[in-house]
Amino acid sequence: MNIRHLQPVPHLTTALTGPLQHIERHFLDRQADIEAWLRAQWQRTTAPFYASVDLRNAGFKLAPVDTNLFPAGFNNLNPDLLPLAIQAMQSAIERICPTARQLMLIPENHTRNRFYLESLAALQDIIEKAGYRVRICSLLPDLKEPLTLETPSGRRLLLEPVRREGRRLVLDDFDPCMILLNNDLASGCPPVLEDLEQPVIPPLALGWHRRLKSGHFQHYRQVAQEFAELVGIDPWLITPLFLQCGEIDFMSHTGEECLARNVATLLEAIQRKYDEYRLDCRPFVVIKADAGTYGMGVMTVHSPEEVRGLNRKQRTRMATTKGGLATTRVILQEGVYTFETWGEQQAVTEPVVYLIDHFVVGGFYRVHTRRGANENLNAPGMHFEPLAFAKPCITPERDLAPDASPNRFYAYGVVARLALLAAAREQAGSGGIPRHPART
Repeated sequence: MNIRHLQPVPHLTTALTGPLQHIERHFLDRQADIEAWLRAQWQRTTAPFYASVDLRNAGFKLAPVDTNLFPAGFNNLNPDLLPLAIQAMQSAIERICPTARQLMLIPENHTRNRFYLESLAALQDIIEKAGYRVRICSLLPDLKEPLTLETPSGRRLLLEPVRREGRRLVLDDFDPCMILLNNDLASGCPPVLEDLEQPVIPPLALGWHRRLKSGHFQHYRQVAQEFAELVGIDPWLITPLFLQCGEIDFMSHTGEECLARNVATLLEAIQRKYDEYRLDCRPFVVIKADAGTYGMGVMTVHSPEEVRGLNRKQRTRMATTKGGLATTRVILQEGVYTFETWGEQQAVTEPVVYLIDHFVVGGFYRVHTRRGANENLNAPGMHFEPLAFAKPCITPERDLAPDASPNRFYAYGVVARLALLAAAREQAGSGGIPRHPART
C-alpha cells in the first residue's frame, strides 16, 4: 500500500455515517458507470478552465457549498501532485489555443495579501512547467511601471501594467495567445478586457459582476438529480437545499420579512429530511451574498427570529462584500454540518478540491480551531493542510472499507466534478469558451 494512505487524515467525529457510507459504497460499486457518464458529459459540455469546490462532510451527507471559478490557494496543494496539475494545464490550454506559446495572467488587485501572492506564484509555476511563457499584468489603475513583489517564501513576482493595442493586450516584446483571469471581477469588468481578439478565460460573463451563486446551484440541483438517478441514491445526500432572495438591504431592513419567511420555509424542508433519515441534528441556514467570495457577507441562523433580531454590527457585516460592494441579493443555503476534525485539538475542517480542465489535481483541508461544525470556516484564523493521498480523488480501493481514506477522497472527487459540471453548464449559457488559433 502506498505510504500516503497511512498519513493522517481528518477524523469523522460522528456516528451518523450510515448514509454517507451508503453513498461511498454506491460510488465504488458504480465506478465504471460514473466515469463513463462523466466522460459523456465532458464531450457535450466543455469544462471550465479551472475551479475549486468547497465541500462539507456531515457524515450523513456530502455536498458542495461553493464553487469558485477564479481559484486562489494553489500554494496549498500537495507538491507531490504537481505533475498532475501540469498535465491538466497542458490539456486546458491546448483545447483553447492549440498552438499557444505564451499567455498573460491577470491577478486580483490586492498586492498586500501575501498568501494570495504565494498562490499566484504557484499558478505561474504550473503554467511555466506546462511549457508556456507567462507574464503577469495587473489591472491596478496606478501601476505605471513594472513592480517586483516578494512572497513569504522568498519567490519574486513581476507585475507589469496592462496595455491594450487595438483589440489585443500586449507588452513590448510579448503578444499572448490568451488572457487567463485570476481576478473574479467582483468590482465590475474593466473596458480594457472587453471585445478582445484574444480569448479571455474564464469568460468575462462568469465574473461576480454577472454571476450568481443561486444560478450555479440551480444547475447543480439538475446535475445532482441526473447523477442520483444513475447511481440510485437520494439526490439530497449530495445536494444543499436553497432559496434565493432579491431586493435586500440589511441597513434599511428592506426585504427583512421576506428573508425571515424564506428562512422558516427552508428550515422546515431541512427538518423533513432529517426526520426521514432519523437524524438528531438541529437544522440551520447559511445566508450568503448571492455574488462574491472570500467568505464575506455570510452568516448562520437557526430560526427566522435571528434574522429579525440582527444587531447593527451584524447588519454592517452583511451589508457589503468583497471590494465594499453592497449586498442586494442573497442565497439561503441549507447548512451542511462538517463533522470532520483535524489534529489533537479536533479543529473543525472541510475539504477543498481543485480542478483544472475536467481533471481533479489535488486539494487541501481548510481548518479552523475557533469555529464550530455549523459555521463558515472561510474566515480569519483558518489554515490549510494538504490532502494526504497519492493520486487526486481517482483511486478508490474496493478491498478497503467505504470510508477508508482513498474511498473517501474518491467520493470528494466525484461530488466536486458534479459541481464542475454545473459550472460548465453555467459557462455554456454564458457563451462558452472560444477556441482561438495562436498568433505566430
